[in-house]
Amino acid sequence: MKKNKNVVVKLDQLVTRGGDQGETSLVGGLRVPKDDLRIETYGTVDELNSILGLCVQCPDAPDGAWKDQLAQIQHRLFDLGAELADARDGASGSLCQDDVDQLEGWIEEALGPLEPLTSFLLPGGSYVSAHLHQARTVCRRAERLSVGLSRQAKVRSILLVYLNRLSDLLFALSRWVLHAGGHEAALWAPRRVKS
Repeated sequence: MKKNKNVVVKLDQLVTRGGDQGETSLVGGLRVPKDDLRIETYGTVDELNSILGLCVQCPDAPDGAWKDQLAQIQHRLFDLGAELADARDGASGSLCQDDVDQLEGWIEEALGPLEPLTSFLLPGGSYVSAHLHQARTVCRRAERLSVGLSRQAKVRSILLVYLNRLSDLLFALSRWVLHAGGHEAALWAPRRVKS
């Protein structure tokens, strides 16, 4: 495992028993119930991060810059989760417009070789594409939860924008990996209503 000289968190004790009664601590020490919306929100961001790790490791994952992009995104999701885990007044984070701009550039790169869609896609086509669709839907859930949290507490709008753009990128990548792997996308064929 690579050592990071910029470590801000030290996790040297896994079992603390501090959460055995259904509460956990936020950054700064505030105790909250484990089903608190803030916990649910950054827990969903953590779930998304895990799925991105799975996407890169899929046996049918084509080579390409997208793997490095997802690794960078995983770091940003830890940043985002850390910011969501901090309910203290004056707490700030590192995500910025440059991060959103980077996602938008990657979306354009992924869509470059693809034909325009003529219908909705059915998630699947390959193992990695299906997992990217799963990541997209979890990202959308994280975004919805973040919006809900923003109604109760201060959440910087850039976090909402980042999650929204990330779900767009995950959709674009789900299409790109099919293209790069020589797989066909299955399009939705709506059932015709009988008159």
